[in-house]
Amino acid sequence: METLMRLLPIAITFSIAAATIGSAGTSQQQMSAQINTQSVALTRQGEALVASGDYAKASDSFETALAVDPRNRAAYIGLARAAQGQGMPGKAIAFYAEALAIEPNDVTALAGQGAAMVERGAVERARQNLDKIRAVCKDPCPQAATLAAAIAKGPPPAVVTAEAKTGDKAKTN
Repeated sequence: METLMRLLPIAITFSIAAATIGSAGTSQQQMSAQINTQSVALTRQGEALVASGDYAKASDSFETALAVDPRNRAAYIGLARAAQGQGMPGKAIAFYAEALAIEPNDVTALAGQGAAMVERGAVERARQNLDKIRAVCKDPCPQAATLAAAIAKGPPPAVVTAEAKTGDKAKTN
């Protein structure tokens, strides 16, 4: 009984310290999840510009949003969509990777990256993204359906340049 009386205050002290440390960690995570409101506003502006097809101005808006708050995952996704709109799927894949570095289970980024991979001809890598989306989404989600449709459609036909055509004619002559 005497040993219990000696150890009880120590055990209570450790319990209080553990609870305090745990709650401080939780509040820190909640604070880091909040994105600067100016960055959010710039991202929304960029999304509107992407919707209107003004990809260059949209990219500027997203880049400014990231300068304000580099944790803004939506701005990376916006930059990726603007790059896809400009026909640069390789750049889009890199921007989606930045978003996924912040949140590896972001199904929007996984689906967008997968679609960009299909555009580049990397269908097997896109299938891996589809598998990740299906693992994250317990119920069917629209991102999985969109990526599955892009994979089923396959990569766009290869673009033949004028130089390649004239080179082929020279070989056949």
